[in-house]
Amino acid sequence: MSLSKAKPRRHIHTRSIRCDAYQRDDGLWDIEGIITDTKSYSFENQDRNGVAAGEAVHQMRVRLTVDDELVVQSAEAFTEAAPFNMCGNIAPDYSKLAGLKIGAGWRKNVTARLGGTHGCTHISDLVLGPLPVTAFQAVIPARRKRENEAVSGVKPTTLDTCHALASTSPVVQSRWPEFYVEPTSADYTKDQS
Repeated sequence: MSLSKAKPRRHIHTRSIRCDAYQRDDGLWDIEGIITDTKSYSFENQDRNGVAAGEAVHQMRVRLTVDDELVVQSAEAFTEAAPFNMCGNIAPDYSKLAGLKIGAGWRKNVTARLGGTHGCTHISDLVLGPLPVTAFQAVIPARRKRENEAVSGVKPTTLDTCHALASTSPVVQSRWPEFYVEPTSADYTKDQS
């Protein structure tokens, strides 16, 4: 099933986000992201003498360097395009992410250090959502492969992190039968809603 057929409309705005993960030779991981906003029309802008259709309104890059435990070793951000000349001045403050662990409490800890006027909405969009997910997608499978969790009898860290990997799912029943839990009537009711 796909989205329903769209009504007649006009394209106005595009936000592109790309994230890449790199395993470094020193054992650390670089998780990089770029966020770009463009408009389908030109508009006035005092600091940039206008912004042309298709030109980046926002373009920011972030690199988080993490270890195998997803603890940020270093962080950097750079603003390539923004509506105001002063926007890039906040980018160096993203180094304050060093020492934080991607996992439970990530959003709260990032917001405590870089929320509101202490950060950039667009850089923080990358840091709060797509970059941590990219880190998980790269680091956890590599770590799991090394630790060989399923063979060692240790509960896989990805269990119960999403619908497909719920302890009661057929995926878990097939891949990790020792951690499979028979669904209860409450689970069936929840799936029906």
